[in-house]
Amino acid sequence: MAIYPKIAVVSQIDTVPFVYGIRHEGNFRAELLTLSSPTDCTELFRQGKADIALLPAVVVPSLRSSEIITDYCTGAAGASHSAVVACNAPIGKIRRIGVTPMAGTAAEVAAWLSQNRWHIAPEWIAVGGDRTEAADDEALLLTGCAAREAAARHAFVYDVAGEWVEATRQPLAFDVWVGHKGLSYEVHDALQRALTFGLEHTFEAVAASDYAAAPYAYDHLVREVDFLFDIEKHTALQRLWECGLKVAPKVNPG
Repeated sequence: MAIYPKIAVVSQIDTVPFVYGIRHEGNFRAELLTLSSPTDCTELFRQGKADIALLPAVVVPSLRSSEIITDYCTGAAGASHSAVVACNAPIGKIRRIGVTPMAGTAAEVAAWLSQNRWHIAPEWIAVGGDRTEAADDEALLLTGCAAREAAARHAFVYDVAGEWVEATRQPLAFDVWVGHKGLSYEVHDALQRALTFGLEHTFEAVAASDYAAAPYAYDHLVREVDFLFDIEKHTALQRLWECGLKVAPKVNPG
């Protein structure tokens, strides 16, 4: 009996082409596990219940016997609306930032920006995924569709990837594909082909997704998200990894 790899991925707008490719590339056979948050995805992979996962890039150094296995990621080379810090006062006056369960790498990048670009030392608090509006004295770190819609609800919106690129002159990878060591190269190659197929059929992927009615979905995926995990993004990740605990936000319960 054939054993198919288990692949874990968070279901959100930036992963739509990847999910489509895994499901529809004709020669690839895998068990796809779609999860609700990056934390769930990471824990499933750590427990060995997934062979491959699309994980927040910042967790990679903490993983054992694992490696980045494809040339793809979810990332950006400028403002992308994939993650924003939204507030009703200028960022320099913010003393508290709410972090939702979907934050992933964006939380550590926002902490780096707080220290090195915005020059603030906010309290970080955990908030529910249903929070989309910041109170007067706080900011929210929003991702996915909530990030896109933040401008309609807030006076100030700071695009996390855009701010990072302006500060560092480097692109950014939010999530990367990670596999447990020992997976065959045939599986690596099959996954690469499936992801390529999904990206080449982004229009069909959007039409088949929960975002088919979102007028911005296709343009967001083809113009704002940068899916190539190249040497520039790897170099930028090394910079973030080297910061480590010095910038990682200590999130308090909300």
